[in-house]
Amino acid sequence: MQAEIIDVIDSHTGGEPTRVIVGGGPDLGGGPLAERVARFRGTFDHVRTRVMNEPRGSEAWVGALLVDPGDATCDFGVIFFNNAGYLGMCGHGTMGLMETLRHQGRVQEGSYRIDTPVGPVTAVLHPDGTSSVFNVRSYRHRAAVEVEVPGLGRVTGDIAYGGNWFFLVKSAPPCALEIGSEPKLRAAALGVRRALEGSGITGADGALIDHIEFFGAPGDASNDSRNYVLCPGGAYDRSPCGTGTSAKLACLAADGNLAPGAEWRQESLIGSVFSSTYRSAPDGDGILPEIRGSAHISAVSQLVFDPRDPFLNGIPT
Repeated sequence: MQAEIIDVIDSHTGGEPTRVIVGGGPDLGGGPLAERVARFRGTFDHVRTRVMNEPRGSEAWVGALLVDPGDATCDFGVIFFNNAGYLGMCGHGTMGLMETLRHQGRVQEGSYRIDTPVGPVTAVLHPDGTSSVFNVRSYRHRAAVEVEVPGLGRVTGDIAYGGNWFFLVKSAPPCALEIGSEPKLRAAALGVRRALEGSGITGADGALIDHIEFFGAPGDASNDSRNYVLCPGGAYDRSPCGTGTSAKLACLAADGNLAPGAEWRQESLIGSVFSSTYRSAPDGDGILPEIRGSAHISAVSQLVFDPRDPFLNGIPT
């Protein structure tokens, strides 16, 4: 049997990788992107595991399938996924998508509407090579939620939505937010996530809180904060996390600690930075964030799937 081929373009945004499927991906048909995600999950999930899992991917990768938009006002559509499943939205991934489209010659400097499973976002390519993502409405769902975490004790945090669901820990992190402490940070964040799930603490309508975020002082005094974000698949976000920064802005706004239009510079564990601002949602319910950063192309390649390969569909996680 002949090997199957999937064409991909890889990039990284602040160190966090994105792999965009540009050819050979599944045909999900038409309709709203939320419905197409269900088809992807139900019929073509092996494509996700092939592209994301080892030996061709890793737990740090976020994947993106470029599709026709379901919303007629949009220029492109995208479905994001990782080694654990499917994402509603991805800020760094949207920047990676735009850099991929620029590399292909399909876009140039300017503004574009991108359809996602959680609604349209706007992406702007700037003359200096950076890109902005005007994200979906973000908001704080619950403030000062307490949960008992083995090994950490009672932890307090906010539950907020920024395109994905986050628990933003307000208690002091278990150790310094530096790369050498990543294993300890990961273990602590996993403990928080398990405790939330075990206590039945969720986002709106029972949504799973699958991202955990710690905060500390920035490494560079010109930034406002450093974060550590645990992603659903168990890896940490090398970038400052676009949806996580959106959730942070929503909490700052709700507490009256950041005015509309004021800049918030969010630093990641490895020191990469997103600049962000927000405006209030028109109905006063939540905020509309803008997250700005840089993405860079790292590879243009073909993934080969030999039917004789015992790990054709990836190593199970």
